[in-house]
Amino acid sequence: MRHPTRPSGGPGYLDGVRAAAPIGVAAFAFGVSFGVLARSAGMGRLAPVVMSLTTFAGSAQFAAASILAAGGGVAAAVAAAVLLNLRYGPMGLSAASTLEGPWWRRALTAQLVVDESWAIAQRDDGRIDRHLLVGAGLLLAVGWVGGTAVGVLAGDLVADPASLGLDAAFPALFLALLVGQIKGRSRLLAAVGGALIALALMPVAGPGVPIIAASLACLVGARCS
Repeated sequence: MRHPTRPSGGPGYLDGVRAAAPIGVAAFAFGVSFGVLARSAGMGRLAPVVMSLTTFAGSAQFAAASILAAGGGVAAAVAAAVLLNLRYGPMGLSAASTLEGPWWRRALTAQLVVDESWAIAQRDDGRIDRHLLVGAGLLLAVGWVGGTAVGVLAGDLVADPASLGLDAAFPALFLALLVGQIKGRSRLLAAVGGALIALALMPVAGPGVPIIAASLACLVGARCS
């Protein structure tokens, strides 16, 4: 999903908000689901909301809460979350040149770099548009944190998102974002290779490992580019 630079100065924050609006609905719904899961795992009501504010990473938070709910230890939950979030390292580096202001402002803006906002902010020249990143990231953060709060406070009154078919929303979303990024043989090889690696490891590897191993497929794409 790429946005060319406009002659008038480029997209604004509201463009990022509008682009992320459909995704924000799914983020809210899964925030509710995470809040319900975290509360049932014994995390209480405040900790899940604080975690969503400070971590803001759905897959990592779900992994941590699922491990705690299954009786796993805190160390295992943290390790799984860290493994899942390692992908944000290269994503953050690619966006670093667009961040402006003092260190604290750059740190806050970097918190908004998630899969969806990063994909939305891609420009035709390969750089990241800061306005699209911030606009999309803020909307997603509000949806995710707000959904978490609803889940922990009124989870008993909310239907299970999976029963509504919302468990398929994020996989479909990531596929849609991926389609916009696959341009050229090297990117196609990286995407297919990563998918095959993850599928092969999911039955035998622990949480997070298939994702990290799948990222090795990017080396194939880089070599073929």
